[in-house]
Amino acid sequence: MTCLYPGTFDPITNGHLDVIKRALKIFDQVIVAIAKSEHKKPCYSLDKRKELSLLATQNLANIKIITFDNLLVDLAKELKINTIIRGLRAVSDFEYELQIGYANHALWEEIETIYLMPNLKNAFISSSIVRSIVAYGGDVSSLVPKEILPFLKDEACM
Repeated sequence: MTCLYPGTFDPITNGHLDVIKRALKIFDQVIVAIAKSEHKKPCYSLDKRKELSLLATQNLANIKIITFDNLLVDLAKELKINTIIRGLRAVSDFEYELQIGYANHALWEEIETIYLMPNLKNAFISSSIVRSIVAYGGDVSSLVPKEILPFLKDEACM
């Protein structure tokens, strides 16, 4: 069984990897679906986010990295996958994620969303926090996969 793990991954963090590893305990394959999300004004290009995600997951089996620029439900239908994985860090995430889950279900009744919590040490990590720290020259080595560190420092975009 395969699931979709969508997001902007701007950039991918240890929290994202934690959720991916947890999903692999439940599913045979995890497809990390990187959204173009121009309305969010991502720091890194779609191609760069894909490249960083490929680097970060290169040692994990049964992971596929794709990009998309349409409704998540349409992507899920196209791939014939009816399970979405989402990470929840805090109560504040829950309300937003619940609304998105309900909206997706309204668009396609067969879609299911499973919410996974990262390990406590990764619970506070967000891509926006990583970008802010990188922009000021801070050390994010404990927040992101070591494989992508050089790229973040070379291409700080804040």
